Amino acid sequence: MLQGFEWYIPDDHKHWARLKAALPKLKAAGIDNIWIPPACKASSPSGNGYDIYDLYDLGEFDQKGGVGTKWGNKKELVELCNEANKIGVGIYFDAVLNHKAGADKTERCKVVKVDPENRNQKVSDVFEIDGWLGFDFPGRGTKYSSQKYHWYHFSATDYDDASKETGLYQIQGDGKHWASDVDTEHGNYDYLMFADLDFNHPEVAEDVKNWGVHVAKELKLKGIRFDAIKHYSEAFLSDFISHLDEQTGQGWFFVGEFWHMSLQALIDYLAKMDHKFNLFDAPLVENFHRISTSSGADMRTVFDDTLVKAEPYNAVTLVMNHDTQPSQALQLEVADWFVPLAYALILLREGGYPCLFFGDLYGLRGGVPNDWREPTAQGKVPDLSLARKLFAYGEQNDYFDHPNVIGWVRRGTWDHPDGVAVVMSNTEPGEKRMFVGELHAGEVWTDVLGWNDREVKVGDDGFGMFSCGGCSVGVYVKREAKGRDMFGKFDAKIY
Repeated sequence: MLQGFEWYIPDDHKHWARLKAALPKLKAAGIDNIWIPPACKASSPSGNGYDIYDLYDLGEFDQKGGVGTKWGNKKELVELCNEANKIGVGIYFDAVLNHKAGADKTERCKVVKVDPENRNQKVSDVFEIDGWLGFDFPGRGTKYSSQKYHWYHFSATDYDDASKETGLYQIQGDGKHWASDVDTEHGNYDYLMFADLDFNHPEVAEDVKNWGVHVAKELKLKGIRFDAIKHYSEAFLSDFISHLDEQTGQGWFFVGEFWHMSLQALIDYLAKMDHKFNLFDAPLVENFHRISTSSGADMRTVFDDTLVKAEPYNAVTLVMNHDTQPSQALQLEVADWFVPLAYALILLREGGYPCLFFGDLYGLRGGVPNDWREPTAQGKVPDLSLARKLFAYGEQNDYFDHPNVIGWVRRGTWDHPDGVAVVMSNTEPGEKRMFVGELHAGEVWTDVLGWNDREVKVGDDGFGMFSCGGCSVGVYVKREAKGRDMFGKFDAKIY
């Protein structure tokens, strides 16, 4: 899959059109599904959608400064989804369900102030604030949903318009409390930002579940990426998924952003969701960061304490995303030289479901003016994706027998018989004698990335000596393999 955006996409409202135009080349490079950015109306026309205002407005109604979203209007979004379905690329929707932003009016309500570092600790008596908690959706009216939102539909907010003070204000009332089935960081991590939705309120739960069915049918979706799942009720999310399955009758792909470096926390969450759910492998990104920024680190530890090693069928593997990219709060540097090695590790092995990042294919705008960054890995990430599509099949044999030079072989299958051999080093140039099979005896294998001009002749015993440059990777297949002429053809010009 491809994360089809980065945080600093230009605010030109043309992104749906950009993605639609790029679909054929992405499909050719092996992209099967695209995770699109939050398509719902944000609190402003330049909002990325995580500052969500109206779930039901996909760029259709004149609200919050315009009709379209930062990404484009609903017509263009529907055209993107229709074209993607036509050529066999699934669309995954980024669902922001935790909160709402950009309220239409303030409402008076009772609150207590709590300690942001321990949300279970009250630091005031009950008092009243004017919170931005009234959502009327005047541009949309009652189309698609008649539900309006008031103070009692939320559990907390962070601003009192009466005093003009910020703080963490827990809303008081009958049945009002933090969700108990959320992450325990800061005592209880129910509150994240803006006006925090209370899924214990039946009107909230019903409206959001109905929206899920509505948007799935409207856009012919294949899956959903859920934002910030450690901040809202696990029981509600499970109910949302079950409701969507029941109402649509199709098999769905679900992945959640549960950004946690604790492997056990990820495993526990998957168990609670009965493994009908997937999670991003944050510990693997941490390992990529550690190895790429430490001189001579032991490459054999790259999969230690990772989700893809423990739960390979529920792990979405990645190198970077919009939260960890440069200039973002969760920035987690994976050194440039290591990026192609990291992509080889997630794309050319059998475990996990790889997620490529838009910025690695097309470059990054950066968080400051004129901070353009070119596509990473000398533009080779699409070639690594293509190598997966064409050659990464069958039995996997690992050669993790040296701290700085590791390799593996995929032996191929009856319908994809060519196989692939991968070798990488994080220090000096290295080589690895690896078995690709007697059926390949006498074949000449070369590096599809073009970084190593060595020709490897497979011996009668099925072994070859495969090499790579220092701090580099080699991806070898037989010279005459079908599809070799497709490498180096990806067009990275999207703007």
